[in-house]
Amino acid sequence: MEDSAIREGFENLRPGADYDGLHQAALCRAKADWLVGINATRLFSVLYRRTLNIGRVMSPTLALIVQREAEIEAFQPEPFFTVALELPGFTAVGARMKDKTAAKELQTACRGGSAVVKQAQRKEKSEKPPALYDLTTLQRDANRLLGFTAQQTLDYLQNLYEKKLCTYPRTDSRYLTSDMAEGLPVLVNLTANAMPFRKGIAIVCNPEAVINDKKVTDHHAVIPTRNLQGADLSGLPAGEKAVLELVAARLLCAVAEPYCYEETSVTVECAGTEFAVKGRTVKHPGWRKLDAAYHAGLKNAPEPEGGPEEKTLPELSEGQSLPVSNASVKEGKTSPPKHFTEDTLLSAMENAGKEDMPDTAERKGLGTPATRAGILEKLASTGFLERKKSKKTVQLMPSRDARSLITVLPEQLQSPLLTAEWEYRLGEIERGELSPEEFLSGIYAMLRELAATYQVVKGTEYLFSPPREAVGRCPRCGGDVTESQKGFFCQSETCRFAIWKDSKWWSAKKKQPTKAIVAALLKDGRARLTGCYSEKTGKTYDADVLLEDTGEYVNFKLDFGQRKGGS
Repeated sequence: MEDSAIREGFENLRPGADYDGLHQAALCRAKADWLVGINATRLFSVLYRRTLNIGRVMSPTLALIVQREAEIEAFQPEPFFTVALELPGFTAVGARMKDKTAAKELQTACRGGSAVVKQAQRKEKSEKPPALYDLTTLQRDANRLLGFTAQQTLDYLQNLYEKKLCTYPRTDSRYLTSDMAEGLPVLVNLTANAMPFRKGIAIVCNPEAVINDKKVTDHHAVIPTRNLQGADLSGLPAGEKAVLELVAARLLCAVAEPYCYEETSVTVECAGTEFAVKGRTVKHPGWRKLDAAYHAGLKNAPEPEGGPEEKTLPELSEGQSLPVSNASVKEGKTSPPKHFTEDTLLSAMENAGKEDMPDTAERKGLGTPATRAGILEKLASTGFLERKKSKKTVQLMPSRDARSLITVLPEQLQSPLLTAEWEYRLGEIERGELSPEEFLSGIYAMLRELAATYQVVKGTEYLFSPPREAVGRCPRCGGDVTESQKGFFCQSETCRFAIWKDSKWWSAKKKQPTKAIVAALLKDGRARLTGCYSEKTGKTYDADVLLEDTGEYVNFKLDFGQRKGGS
């Protein structure tokens, strides 16, 4: 933000009371998120005997990933066939056909014949430069082009912000304010001079392409700062430098001239069937020249997005007859949906449930630019989300427990509709049309109903983790005793029998109960221990350990029998 805008803001301060509604709405959102998270997490963790983190944003995000995986697994590829005609100067392709025999027959009918031009159109088209970066679009491109996770990109950008090389990172705007227009050409020029990829390319600055006060709320788009001038960028860590170059490239592209081209669409007819082809001739590269120069400096990056490469078609006129030099049949298969990457998942989160949210809603989609990276990291750290490297991308896969959780979770907790409903009512609070108490009372009622009516889904006893191998029978109730990380426990819900691995009795002897030892204790009431440590002598000894269960406490006793000498 420029100094003039700050001064203007102080000169036109509004009463704090004007923002009471905004404050109440934000407070209600925070309270409701906490209430849903802590109550639903406890409810499902207790019912399914495993820590299951539930959240208004986290759970619908996980549902998106699980749903995509289900779509991929259910997908059945279908073969299709296309007939291609080799014509003077270009190849025209027909529509997809399911029947191979019909495709072969069409190939035979076209081979050696002629095609008649039914339509030949040329249109002048232009493509506007891309908008500046907000945090989410920056994270998406950094994932696609640089392989960074959303959290890594945010961390690098935060460091650049603290070094005063980039503006505030956590923004949802892709535009600048009008007070920045005057100084923008200077910023663009010094940014261009600091970036090696733009050498030899003329720089243009069209401020009107990126200035829009109505689309800037709290913070404007992410751009470099004037501190680039004279800064030693070679000393930056590799990740920070890569993100800075990405932000700089977007600024230079956003204010550049449009990409202009001529598109040619041709339709020909042969053997009663239409075949089509499109061509493109670049008239003015505009911003795409800068974009291509930036991409050329990246390693293993995908090609720039944006339509076909230049392909010039010959001059044709309707009714013209063209000889068919060859006709071929190409076989293909329909493709399943693609696994989510952080790029595509961030896009899905940003757009989830938008159609159900009011136009006046302050926030749309799942999460905010500032929270989405943290949501993905929490899903990964809790074991619900797995990152799997595949060729040039890292795919996001749901774990077994993630699938299980979405299976048992009520629709209201895994659907973006809950967020849509909240945002509508929070908007009413902001405008003074709904009291915070009324909103929160609805949250309380929803959670009470959930706790009172939800029942464990039948047949899901072992849904979240495979059944553990029984070490032996419980001496109290006869149930299975299984091993976990901290000890051996009876699996009966009403039984408290436990042998802890880190109990003082075992620790004093520098021993820990193993599966074999516990199995012997449960079967015979005693087990042989070797190499026990004596706190009195500092030596080791061998003995039998006896299990003595009072029904309330589990005790152990040593039986030396014929004791052998220590070592």
